[in-house]
Amino acid sequence: MHTLLKKRLFNRKSSVVDTLSYKTKSARKEDVQHGWYIIDAEGETLGRMASKIATVLRGKHKPSYTPHVDCGDHVIVVNAGKVRLTGSKMEQKEYLRYSGYPGGQKSETLRHLLNRKPEIVVENAVKGMLPKNKLGRAMFKKLYVYAGGQHPHAAQKPEPFKF
Repeated sequence: MHTLLKKRLFNRKSSVVDTLSYKTKSARKEDVQHGWYIIDAEGETLGRMASKIATVLRGKHKPSYTPHVDCGDHVIVVNAGKVRLTGSKMEQKEYLRYSGYPGGQKSETLRHLLNRKPEIVVENAVKGMLPKNKLGRAMFKKLYVYAGGQHPHAAQKPEPFKF
């Protein structure tokens, strides 16, 4: 019985893969290359576009993604005022803000906010999809949203992002 057990263990050992050759590489913040992407929001659905933007800001589209390192790229969103919404969100969705004083809570419908400051609508949608910590705040700083079609980041040579 003892020799039979040794044979089984020996056979098992021979089929074991060398695990050191498959070591997972974690990205370091010094080694990460941050690219630049531009997204035209005209005709894009807000939530679907925001989830793609959040993925790029986090860096999950890269094979070197590491959860505790900011691996993401910079994202420029143009034509934020021409974003598309489904259903009756224009009248029903409300954005709340609070000044900190008694009676200082104010609400605003999506239609009114989209007319007044369309950048805030896209920023709020993306911010809600990022981590709620120091790393998420650092990722959010790499988002640049503009209501019109012009942006001041031509020197960075942004590539159009394919959905």
